[in-house]
Amino acid sequence: MDMSEIAARGLVLLGCGKMGSAMLAGWLKQGLPAPSVWVLDPNPSDWVKAQGVHVNADLPEDPAIVLVAVKPQMMGEALPSMKALGNGTTLFVSVAAGTPLSSFEAALGENTPIIRAMPNTPAAVGRGITAIIGNDKTDATSLDLAEGLLSAVGQVVRLESESQMDAVTGVSGSGPAYVFHLIETLAAAAEAQGLSPDLALQLARATVAGAGALAEDAEETPAQLRVNVTSPNGTTQAALEVLMDEQTGFPPLLKKAVAAAADRSKELSRG
Repeated sequence: MDMSEIAARGLVLLGCGKMGSAMLAGWLKQGLPAPSVWVLDPNPSDWVKAQGVHVNADLPEDPAIVLVAVKPQMMGEALPSMKALGNGTTLFVSVAAGTPLSSFEAALGENTPIIRAMPNTPAAVGRGITAIIGNDKTDATSLDLAEGLLSAVGQVVRLESESQMDAVTGVSGSGPAYVFHLIETLAAAAEAQGLSPDLALQLARATVAGAGALAEDAEETPAQLRVNVTSPNGTTQAALEVLMDEQTGFPPLLKKAVAAAADRSKELSRG
């Protein structure tokens, strides 16, 4: 299955909020014809309605893909409407957090090819990273296809087992919120040093965004980049002695934070 087959058989997007819209924009930009896309959403945005896709219309009989992008709490009422497409050749790809492959197999049929994906919110600006894992009914072609679709909003990595999804949730799924909080607290610390709120926030935002871009583009490791900007007995070293403290700094704090998110992900998956 490739993009031409998707165009011929159709792609169904179940849920078109921020994540669904970001993916749809990426696919259309990649050349997927708008008339080959069916969007099902109770409150489609004006943007979606203006794209030339089918909105809340009758579905094709055998679409190539159904991409499930509804909120997890909406899954119970959304999936039964898709049951007729289960146990066939339609590939289901879910970007709904916390919903395990077994839940889809129970709702759609155990012979349904299903891929579970965990994107993150920077997908909205094409800078996301998505982890994928398929059930035993998916093949290499299906995984390649899902990777191609999800790469429209950023990088894609493949997991070895579904159990790894909890750790991914704790790192990249929930991780943007940790970075937003870093910006928030860095700005507050700047204000405490006498800077105006606007200037403090501008400095914090640009610093975190710029350092992230540098870390992604540079050949050196983050550890080496840190060393590069740390002069002996200088200002950066004074700050890092606080942040790198093994009892109170980032190392134990982030380890606990990621573990808490991963544990909660396990609880949610168990229902």
